[in-house]
Amino acid sequence: MPMIHTPTLAIANETHGPHDGPPVFLMHGFPDDVRAYDACVGPLAEAGYRVIVPYLRGYGPTRFLSPETPRSGQQAALGADLRDMLDAMGIDRATLAGYDWGGRSCCIVAALWPERVAGLVTCGGYNVQNIPQAHTPASPEAELRQWYQWYFNTQRGINGLTANRAGIARLLWTLWCPNYKFTDAEFAATAASFDNPDYVDVVIQSYRHRQMNSPGDPALEPIEEALAAQPPITVPTIALQGDSSGIGQPDLTADRHAMHFTGRYERRVLPRVGHFIPREAPQAVVQAIRDLA
Repeated sequence: MPMIHTPTLAIANETHGPHDGPPVFLMHGFPDDVRAYDACVGPLAEAGYRVIVPYLRGYGPTRFLSPETPRSGQQAALGADLRDMLDAMGIDRATLAGYDWGGRSCCIVAALWPERVAGLVTCGGYNVQNIPQAHTPASPEAELRQWYQWYFNTQRGINGLTANRAGIARLLWTLWCPNYKFTDAEFAATAASFDNPDYVDVVIQSYRHRQMNSPGDPALEPIEEALAAQPPITVPTIALQGDSSGIGQPDLTADRHAMHFTGRYERRVLPRVGHFIPREAPQAVVQAIRDLA
């Protein structure tokens, strides 16, 4: 498997399509891996794109280069990793597509380094966390849907994720994607990525940092400071939202994310689709990428 060496990571990735095609990065989320895009890569490669699908830090064969590097899953780390991959591969500009953690990395690069982004497909909308407002409560129903985040902010949650990483992931898949009937084999193909030795540390730090319960990597503080301003995204963007997500369903009467996009922007709501849009509606992801061309 090819590895992309950045200043902090050896990032495992799968590549498809012609090397000289327009580059597209497909970024997966939590708790998932590159298998989420299996139904997307073929059509994109056939259309002439150079498709790069990386394993995020803490997943699959991706490894930290130094034991001294903080095992951080904070949003700045995800954005920096994607930017560093562009640098390491000598790619000036690429189309970025992602959901969940991967969508966050794409939104961050598009917001802070727009010159590197030809177009953005973001599943869920504006995925940059507003950490200074982390202690502002949501509705009781929304808080209930975030149970796993509160769990990970306890010692019991650390112990639980350590002992039951696959079991927790399978439960979240079921809750977040109520209309998606995945097979045991399909889940097992991805669950192997959770055996990464840094998975638990990266996941726990991610969910603690966003609640201001864990310090971030000091080297990433300038990026976090920039993200605290909720910077707008100016690049051409298509936002995909499933209307059946178990994390949170979109408002069909108003697009609360639209204010964050100041360039060409379109929202597409997908019926009966949950949180894992590339798995549940791969054709919508492929079409959005092609429509940005």
